[in-house]
Amino acid sequence: MGNHGLFSFVRVVAASLVLMLAGCATPPTPVERRGTADALAREHRWQASLIQTPAFDLLVYQPDEVHQVDVLTVYIEGDGLAWLSPDQPSTDPTPIDPLSLKLALAQPDGTAVYLARPCQYQMSPQCSERDWTDRRFAPDVIDSTNQAIDTLKKRFHASELNLVGYSGGGTVAALVAARREDVARLVTVAGNLDPRAWAGYHRISPLEGSLDPVDEIISLQAIEQWHYVGEMDTNMPPSLAQSFANRFPVNRRPKVIVVPGLDHHRGWVRNWPALWWEIERTRQ
Repeated sequence: MGNHGLFSFVRVVAASLVLMLAGCATPPTPVERRGTADALAREHRWQASLIQTPAFDLLVYQPDEVHQVDVLTVYIEGDGLAWLSPDQPSTDPTPIDPLSLKLALAQPDGTAVYLARPCQYQMSPQCSERDWTDRRFAPDVIDSTNQAIDTLKKRFHASELNLVGYSGGGTVAALVAARREDVARLVTVAGNLDPRAWAGYHRISPLEGSLDPVDEIISLQAIEQWHYVGEMDTNMPPSLAQSFANRFPVNRRPKVIVVPGLDHHRGWVRNWPALWWEIERTRQ
């Protein structure tokens, strides 16, 4: 397997695991994947809407009743189904199992919304394969996410934001947080906080055309950060999260919490209410 093939292989691991657990020979269609997310939202009286930005249209799930809040928590989805095989990118990155949506629905208090990544659920005319492969953290991706969050903040008349990102959504959350002054808290779950170090760990080529949160350390220092990683995660191992945190001055070092028994995907939703209360207790 060549370097590009290995690069692709690492990205398909999570999706392949989901398929194996589900007993599926082929992934559900994009329509079926959207149906899964819609059904989850309806169970909790959430509804879908679309936020248009100059670069991409982004799907949102939010509570049916919109009311003014002081702090709005925005959950950003992971990379989704970016690859079908080690050498074949997916034609649609909509996630098979929308873990960030499940985390948002499991949040035990406060007001939360879910924000999909560009080209997930809604294939904009501008979408291309590179937007969920090499350029998944590109400037236009981050800008469109930032603009969508502006819309959500206005919709809920919020004063502050919590940003929560799963896997590659943690990368996006960190890059967005570095560009804002209203983020009270940055939380990642199995987040890829240092894509270059992650590529080196897996002995693959860096993402071309993507940004890296490590280059935003100065801007991120003022933001409270919690980075949860699974003890058994071989895709985003705890050592990479700790290496990212160690780049900060000692008195501003983010919290890295290793959760026993969890890997890159399994167990996070079940444990999320307790982990959320762990964060909330710091404000009491």
